[in-house]
Amino acid sequence: MNKKILSTATILGMIAIILGAFGAHALKKVLSVEQLVTFETGVRYQMYHALFLLFVGLMNDITPKIKKTIYFLVLTGVILFSGSIYLLATNDLTSFDFKTIGFLTPIGGLLLILGWGVLLFSFINNKSQNPKK
Repeated sequence: MNKKILSTATILGMIAIILGAFGAHALKKVLSVEQLVTFETGVRYQMYHALFLLFVGLMNDITPKIKKTIYFLVLTGVILFSGSIYLLATNDLTSFDFKTIGFLTPIGGLLLILGWGVLLFSFINNKSQNPKK
């Protein structure tokens, strides 16, 4: 599972850098400042969670079951949250109205929050880090 988490984290990080550069250069010419800021929010949260997955993949005190749960919450959350933000920010560039999928953004955000919450509860419940006195 660690290899899968670390590989996914690396891919998400690479894509975030590519999309960030794309937004800063190519999209700068066709999007408003507000749309660019929105697009950059998607990139920023994608990168935050790529780094989060790297951390999770490298941690030895997290059980494989917890890692798998965090992995699926974060990956799905990034796809829904950042993905919908990318589409909403570039909505004016296509004939399809991506505003119809705007409801996915908060669902993705909730999944990201839950990923962090699972990690928190893992730390709280970890007996090796909380020995009895």
